[in-house]
Amino acid sequence: MTYSSLLPALEAVARQAGDAILAIYAQDFAVEMKGTNDPVTAADREAEAVILPVLRTLTPDIPIVAEEEAAAGRIPTVGRRFWLVDPLDGTKEFVKKNGEFTVNIGLVEDGRAVAGVVFAPVLNRLWSGADGAASVVDKDGIRQPARCRPLPASGAVVLDSRSHRAPDRLNAFLSTLAQPVMHNAGSSLKFCLVAEGSADFYPRFGPTSEWDTAAAHAVLAAAGGEVVNFDDQSPLVYGKPGFRNGDFLARAKG
Repeated sequence: MTYSSLLPALEAVARQAGDAILAIYAQDFAVEMKGTNDPVTAADREAEAVILPVLRTLTPDIPIVAEEEAAAGRIPTVGRRFWLVDPLDGTKEFVKKNGEFTVNIGLVEDGRAVAGVVFAPVLNRLWSGADGAASVVDKDGIRQPARCRPLPASGAVVLDSRSHRAPDRLNAFLSTLAQPVMHNAGSSLKFCLVAEGSADFYPRFGPTSEWDTAAAHAVLAAAGGEVVNFDDQSPLVYGKPGFRNGDFLARAKG
């Protein structure tokens, strides 16, 4: 199956979900808690309600694992192919109103992230990738290829989360690099910055859900990058028990 043919529809619905998010972002909105330190808003739910019907029409035979559906206990049985949807990745950034949140729609086949779209509504930037080709569309609507850059001999750019920090482990990783440069970013933007060649590494320490990573992982893979489990450097795969990831490292291949 060629997955790039799905990208126009995914890009369109990601933008529609972004419009729904921005309508709420512009207002005062309530913040609920799904669990410890896990906020949710009406924007999460409304964006998911925009995305799911489109995916069900586009690929009626492919099950969808979506964050808010999963939180409500509605998780389908998955097979070789399934969608992973995070309608608003970076809810903490949304609540802080710093603009660094995204809409994530990713497709998995045989454990691999094979197609994905990531849209940042406030930034009006969209990344997509499949079949070995990735692109970024800027706020002016100009599309350019996205490709990981070669790792510099010194001054590698390392990205850290704004809301999820593990400074001891991060410092240990930084000590392996020559004169690294640190930047912070929210949500799946970190993967996308590596994919477009603006950064080199995104180490993540601590649990994430598969819907947090699949879309941007697919973009990164299409741009010549990879995501590996941090400890043994094996590829990060999908469809794990509970759809949970361990520590990982996103980087350019080679």
